[in-house]
Amino acid sequence: MTRFRAALAGALSLVALTPAQAGACELALLLAVDVSGSVDRREYAVQMRGLAEGLRDPVVTEALVRGQAVVALMQWTGASRQDLTIGWTKVGSVADLKALARRVETAPRIWTEFSTAIGEALSFATDVVIDAPACRRRVIDISGDGRSNEGAEPAEIRPDLEALAITVNALVIRGDDEGLPDYFAQNVMTGGNAFVVTAEDYDEYPERMRRKLRRETERQISADEDATIRPAALR
Repeated sequence: MTRFRAALAGALSLVALTPAQAGACELALLLAVDVSGSVDRREYAVQMRGLAEGLRDPVVTEALVRGQAVVALMQWTGASRQDLTIGWTKVGSVADLKALARRVETAPRIWTEFSTAIGEALSFATDVVIDAPACRRRVIDISGDGRSNEGAEPAEIRPDLEALAITVNALVIRGDDEGLPDYFAQNVMTGGNAFVVTAEDYDEYPERMRRKLRRETERQISADEDATIRPAALR
């Protein structure tokens, strides 16, 4: 059995499990940070601070601890340049969360001058999520400020993500590209409950990330409640 088929079998078996049966873990959350050449030093720092502040948000903290979640952090840029910066970390207590947020906030940047390979990032992220502890939900939280311009197209990775029941949510830094949120919605966002949040610039990133993490860590919304949020909905 191939790695993908084994992972698919495991994913299908988890669908029928309650959170308690799945090791009491509600959520496996992979934070995927854009470190491509379009992101300068200040913008990288804003991303990491925004992620840390979002994790420290009381609503997010309570949800992660209550759900005995596991969280990991990766950095991504061009093809063949992805790094699992913080491996899967269980958030079993507030102390665990605080320690994780500090690690995120101080994580050194790996690359500075390469392209934007979103499809390659999603492929790498899929393998990382396959190796996560058993959890009821598995989510990739990807941030980006540009369209993919190298490697596999992100839309090519979506069938595997869908087959494995992995959700991909995105935080898009729009900048001068008015169509960027729609690009992420059409090519990156994956899953029935997936959504895209838009920040106009990096200064808006921390607040948008806090709101995004709240939505990701709180209960899933049913299809009847318009779960698939289009880019303008969380502006």
